[in-house]
Amino acid sequence: MAAACIFCKIIKGDIPSFKLFESDRLLAFLDIQPLSLGHALVVPKHHGAKLTDIPDESLTEILPVVKRLAKAMNAENYNILQNNGRLAHQEVDHVGSALLIDPWVHFHMIPKPNTTEGLGIEWPAQETDMDKLKALFNEVKAKM
Repeated sequence: MAAACIFCKIIKGDIPSFKLFESDRLLAFLDIQPLSLGHALVVPKHHGAKLTDIPDESLTEILPVVKRLAKAMNAENYNILQNNGRLAHQEVDHVGSALLIDPWVHFHMIPKPNTTEGLGIEWPAQETDMDKLKALFNEVKAKM
């Protein structure tokens, strides 16, 4: 765990949280700056900046726990969000200041009770160049 990381401090209990679920591999807690009531974070206990930094065995519980959270909150509509890197909007701010700390993989479960609360998303779809898409398909499929 990183000494300056907000999530490391929450996991260690140095910073209090509204814990909803905890196991050996992850911690789920309510976000104190929510987009809507019930906005929760699910954080692997393995410190890593991006999803690709986290061992597979540390990821196995995440979606089942997110599913349980959505059910427990009776969230009829909700978003599951996980960002990787600054350009993809991964910013973990120190609570109460603008100080950025080490990024940490985390998942959001954000209830969407109406059109004004919760996550707002734009989806800037682009025209498809089928030749580029086929080349990408072949490249990625070979690596899988």
